[in-house]
Amino acid sequence: MVKYIALLRGINVSGQKIIKMADLQNLFKSLNFSNVRTYIQSGNIVFKTSIKSKSTIKNKIEEAIKNSYNFSVNTLIKQKEEIEDIITKDPFRKIKDLDYSKVYVTFLHSFPEKSLIELLAEYKSKNDKFIIMDKQIYLYCPDGFGRTKFTNNFFENKLKISATTRNWKTINKLVEITNEI
Repeated sequence: MVKYIALLRGINVSGQKIIKMADLQNLFKSLNFSNVRTYIQSGNIVFKTSIKSKSTIKNKIEEAIKNSYNFSVNTLIKQKEEIEDIITKDPFRKIKDLDYSKVYVTFLHSFPEKSLIELLAEYKSKNDKFIIMDKQIYLYCPDGFGRTKFTNNFFENKLKISATTRNWKTINKLVEITNEI
């Protein structure tokens, strides 16, 4: 059995696409996933399955949500080791006294085109910083994520890729939960 983390984009935000976590756990169990655990209300699910294809898992989850709730939810599937690698490669770790409650990772569903990444260089912020590495964007928003222009929608529009963002605490907690299952 392989341990996976599913990141659902845009559920339980501003009263939209509401899914109770207990219901989501049951939905995952109905898909024959085991050791299913959720973390907070924003669509973070840890589970095990013998399915090796992340795209197959993604499609099963998205189809089940569509059939059960009559709305679509973009789902990103990561293995525990991929999240650990993201933590290890943190480009902000060299900054002394960095407030990690202000660090986020935007997960991209595919690799962005180099030409689109280059266009992002023109977008500056006095305080906010972002660094694109592989299929994720590391964000530091000292004034808070609610005040940055570097949101999911910003990156999705500029890079033409679906994305979802999690704070640093959530990313680390998902690895911790994955170690427990």
